Amino acid sequence: MTPQALAQRAYAQTAVPTRTPRDTEYEAISKITRRLKAAAAGQQSDFGAFVQALHENRRLWTVLASGVTDSDNALPNDLRARIFYLAEFTEQHSSQVLGNKASVEPLLEINMAVLRGLRQMGAT
Repeated sequence: MTPQALAQRAYAQTAVPTRTPRDTEYEAISKITRRLKAAAAGQQSDFGAFVQALHENRRLWTVLASGVTDSDNALPNDLRARIFYLAEFTEQHSSQVLGNKASVEPLLEINMAVLRGLRQMGAT
């Protein structure tokens, strides 16, 4: 291998696209939403995976709620309040889902709406 090819290879391995916090949020929410959707589809055969996916979604929303309560958060107060409300709803609704008193669909719809919002914010 030539020195030039070695150099290109070495730099190519370390070249990572710049990620914004919004990109990281989008990826995390997307990943958890995919897991929750897949686990919901297979909950009859693997209830443990479904419970784990619900738990991950709850944790995600706990982190989001914690972030919007931080005084350094730059989001508008109205948006921060709505995110906090969704975190509370997610906590309560997840309990109902586990008790077989509610469907997981509203949790998936909320996550998808947030993903759409993040995508639109990134496009502006």
